[in-house]
Amino acid sequence: MTPHINAKKEDIAKTVLMPGDPLRAKFIAETFLENVKLVNEIRNMYMYTGTYQNKPITIAGSGMGCPSIGIYSYELFKFYDVDNIIRIGSAGSYDAALKVYDIVNVMGAYGENNFAEIVAGVNDKVLQASQDIFETIEEVAQAAKIKTYPGIVHSSDVFYRKNADDWKKIKAEYNAVCVEMESFALFANALALNKKAATLLTISDSFISGEVTSATERQNNFHQMVELALQSAIKL
Repeated sequence: MTPHINAKKEDIAKTVLMPGDPLRAKFIAETFLENVKLVNEIRNMYMYTGTYQNKPITIAGSGMGCPSIGIYSYELFKFYDVDNIIRIGSAGSYDAALKVYDIVNVMGAYGENNFAEIVAGVNDKVLQASQDIFETIEEVAQAAKIKTYPGIVHSSDVFYRKNADDWKKIKAEYNAVCVEMESFALFANALALNKKAATLLTISDSFISGEVTSATERQNNFHQMVELALQSAIKL
């Protein structure tokens, strides 16, 4: 147990899927897993373990932002011996080619903070996803005829900005195709602890077209991404 997770060590699977919203974790676990058990509810950050095609999988909420996922993913890797974490979340598109509900298989994450320097001792502004998980996701997607968009994600520390056009400079400098708030910290923890991490994102809104989805739509309609993550997880 840790200050933030009260699960027994044996109740956490070796592979964890991490949505940001704990209620989304609940929905995913109850919809897709069998033999589901609630294993953590401290701070209402729900974590569930069950089986998917007979393989143990944990679905764990991460909260919003690098500090939150930084705590939970570090503790899962370090104290619960988790080997693989796949973040499954939503993102805002920076690219006209990325439409609402398109799926991004993240190649790397650009971070606007010094999280990686502090936790892993590296100064890189872009951290890569674990290559073997990335490739597994691509192979599963291709077999299932699911279109994915590999790309760099902007892991932002700020949701409400004074300069609303900052994203244009970040897109140009780092070739970022979309924005979210967590992947950079997840990848830094994996690097620091010699673990594996990847991110799948469904586009929930577009900086180009202005199209948006509701929280309910994001919770209930991202099935294809979740199924892709689960099918990839059982191959790890």
